[in-house]
Amino acid sequence: MSTEADNVAQSDSSEGANPADGLTFWDHLDELRARLLRCLALTAVLGVVAFALKEPLFDIVLAPRSSDFLTYRLLGVEPFVVGLMNTGLTEQFMIHLKVALYAGLLVASPYVLYQIFAFVSPALYANERRYATQIVGSAYVMFAVGTLLNYLLIFPLTVRFLGTYQVSPDVANMLTLQSYTDTLITMSLLLGLVFELPVVCWILGRMGVLKRSFMREYRRHAVVVILVIAAIITPTTDAFTLSIVALPIWLLYELSILLVREN
Repeated sequence: MSTEADNVAQSDSSEGANPADGLTFWDHLDELRARLLRCLALTAVLGVVAFALKEPLFDIVLAPRSSDFLTYRLLGVEPFVVGLMNTGLTEQFMIHLKVALYAGLLVASPYVLYQIFAFVSPALYANERRYATQIVGSAYVMFAVGTLLNYLLIFPLTVRFLGTYQVSPDVANMLTLQSYTDTLITMSLLLGLVFELPVVCWILGRMGVLKRSFMREYRRHAVVVILVIAAIITPTTDAFTLSIVALPIWLLYELSILLVREN
C-alpha cells in the first residue's frame, strides 16, 4: 500500500519537476549566452535589412509630417508640410543607423521574447508556465498597441501642433531631423510602457498586493496622475492633444479595475 502511494507521489513530483535540474550553473550560463547571441544576431541582421531599405523605412518614419498621412486625411486636416533640416555632418547617417537598429529590434522582439521565455520556462511548473505565457503575450500585444496608437494618432497630432505653431509669421519653424526622430522613438517607448498598466495591475492583483476596491476608491486620484503622465508624454500644451493621450490611459485604468481580483 505504501509502495503504491510512494509511486504516485513520485510520479506527481516528477511532473512538476524542473527538467533542467541536471544542468550546472555554467551550463545555464552557456545556454543564456547562446540565446542572447542569437537574439543579437537576428536584431543585427534585421537592422541591416532595415538600413538597406532606407527609402521605405523613412517613408514610414517621416509620413506624419505631411497632411497626406492617413490620420490627417481621416480628420480632414488642411494641407500642410513640416519641413525638416539637418545641422550636423554625420547626423543623417547616425539617425539612419539608429532608426534602422530600432526597427530591427522592433521586428525581432517576438523572437527575443520567445528566447527569454524558452530559457526561463524549464524552471517553472505547468501552471506557472501557463501564467507566464499569458503575461508575456499580453505584455507584447499591449506594447505593440501603444506604439501603434502613438504613431497613428498621438505623434501626428503633436507634430502638426508643434510643427505649424508660430508666435509670428516672421518666425519660421526650423525643425531638425534629430529632434523629430528622437521625439517619435521616445513617445513610442513611453506610450508602449504605459499600455502595460493592465498587465502590471493583473500581476499585482494575483499577488494580493492590489485590490479592486482600492482602485475604485482612489479613482479620482488616478485621474490626476493620468493627466500628469499624459502631460509628460506629450510635449504640446493644448488641451485637445492632452485629452487624446489621457483618454486611452484612463480607459486602461478602468480595464485594470475589471482585471484585478477583489480578494
